[in-house]
Amino acid sequence: MAKKLNYNLAQFTWSAGTAAQLPKPGRPEIAFVGRSNVGKSSIMNKLFNRKNLVKVSAKPGKTININFFDVQGVDFVDLPGYGYARVSGAEQERWVKLMADYFEMERNLRLVVALVDIRHDMQPLDENMVDYLLKLEHPFCIAFTKADKLAKSKQAAQAKALARQFTLPSNVPYVITSAANGSGMDELKGIIEASLK
Repeated sequence: MAKKLNYNLAQFTWSAGTAAQLPKPGRPEIAFVGRSNVGKSSIMNKLFNRKNLVKVSAKPGKTININFFDVQGVDFVDLPGYGYARVSGAEQERWVKLMADYFEMERNLRLVVALVDIRHDMQPLDENMVDYLLKLEHPFCIAFTKADKLAKSKQAAQAKALARQFTLPSNVPYVITSAANGSGMDELKGIIEASLK
């Protein structure tokens, strides 16, 4: 039976700027990853029913460390956004190394929520991330974000088209979400909780 979580109890617990600073593995982890401007912080705040527990910025690239949030013994992990952020090449390299170290070490990773902007066709950086997760055989789902900016009649067709472009295996679920109006949040919670069985 899936574990029901009270997301309102979310608390920030840890921030790591290097692999050595990551907390010891053991607790179940749900990781969130996506482009710098995909609305990752907004989606996480909507899940937690909070305004700004996860820092939101008008400037892409605000998340420069790996941040951990506890929800009843489950760690929700906010990974640095990739692409577009206006930071130095050295800083971008640090982020890439930090994310690779996280994904490739032994952790109790139950699910990766890969966030993709529903308004655009498949972007190379998103394709690379999906291919990387498939290669590492991490369980993941795709959350298509910013659905409120598309007409309701177009959302399902666009999500299906993107799923085809990514050539997602049938066991990889996807969900259409909006941090603005909360659509898809219950479905996303269901996918998260099913991964904690």
